Amino acid sequence: MDQREQITSSFEQHRPRLRGVAYRMLGSLSDAEDAVQEAWLRLNRADAGEVGNLGGWLTTVVARVSLDMLRSRKSRREEPIDTHAPEPIAGGAHAVDPEQEALLADSVGLALLVVLDTLAPAERLAFVLHDLFGVSFDDIAPIVQRSPAAARQLASRARRRVRGTASVSGADLAGQRDLINRFLTALRAGDVEGLVAVLDPDLVVRVDAASATSGQPVEVRGARTWATGAVAFARAAQFTQPALVDGSIGLVLAPGGKLSRVLRVKMTGGKVARIDVIADPATLRALDLAVLD
Repeated sequence: MDQREQITSSFEQHRPRLRGVAYRMLGSLSDAEDAVQEAWLRLNRADAGEVGNLGGWLTTVVARVSLDMLRSRKSRREEPIDTHAPEPIAGGAHAVDPEQEALLADSVGLALLVVLDTLAPAERLAFVLHDLFGVSFDDIAPIVQRSPAAARQLASRARRRVRGTASVSGADLAGQRDLINRFLTALRAGDVEGLVAVLDPDLVVRVDAASATSGQPVEVRGARTWATGAVAFARAAQFTQPALVDGSIGLVLAPGGKLSRVLRVKMTGGKVARIDVIADPATLRALDLAVLD
């Protein structure tokens, strides 16, 4: 095997990790593939024989490229929260199957991707590299152009944001989570009776103007009335995960990891008593979203 083949083989061994870093940084499989490809191009321009730790070198390159892409995205405000599912990506060097991206987003955690998207670029990088991939703060520091102590603080702030703070006790939160999981299981299965079983008979569901479709009522009352219509959205529920919403259990709908709607849920007597469906971009940005442990 000649040197070129050795470099290619080594790079391919590192590709899954590099793509994992880039995807968690960028929340887009297409952008992640671009970042990994840029690392490959830079490796080909570099003297690979001078690289002592190829994995570390490539991770640093992908992290820096991803950070630049994030900062550019933020400055241009290219990706405001959309009220619709993202369009499928077609064509290009790294055309992505939307179903593939949806599966990847689900494996990473839809709620995590949503919360990561609220972080400042440097915070996101420090958290992703250290907490998710075990990179030391000494190695993170030069990427974010901070001291190791400052990099540690970035990750700490991000960690607090990701984890959030529940407004109820641990026991109450566990009960709420069990209830929301049963709710979500029934919704995904299109199981009307299963839904009715976890809903308060006097359930109230309200949708904001951005969520409502033409002819759809903005308020529905009654468990069975709502459950009968809700099962039509069973497929959308596949892109929904529990999360903390302003300190309480709720649901985030995030096709491909991009936030589309939030369901704020109120529970009473061990049942779901009220659901507010929120899609208004300004309201979504104001919500305090966090990941359930």
